[in-house]
Amino acid sequence: MSGEDALRIDAWLLRARFFKTRALATKFVEAGRVRLTRKAVESRLDKASRTVRPGDDLVFAINGRIFAIHVEALGERRGPPAEARGLYRPIENNCAPAALT
Repeated sequence: MSGEDALRIDAWLLRARFFKTRALATKFVEAGRVRLTRKAVESRLDKASRTVRPGDDLVFAINGRIFAIHVEALGERRGPPAEARGLYRPIENNCAPAALT
């Protein structure tokens, strides 16, 4: 695995602008509050050094808001919000409401 195809989860959360500092992202991850799904295998991330790759799915909650996202890119820096939004896309809920009969 080369350094270009994976990135530490704390650094990615910073680049995607979910946190203002890497230290805050590190504390969040180490509290076990991030779930990662890679190749249909789900795991809870507990170390900030765990890596994320394009194609991974992440689920976590910040301030009562649940984020279910698909990682699209790793990014080069913590850029402006528009650039950060390009690093991921929301995962849509595929469950349709049941028809009332």
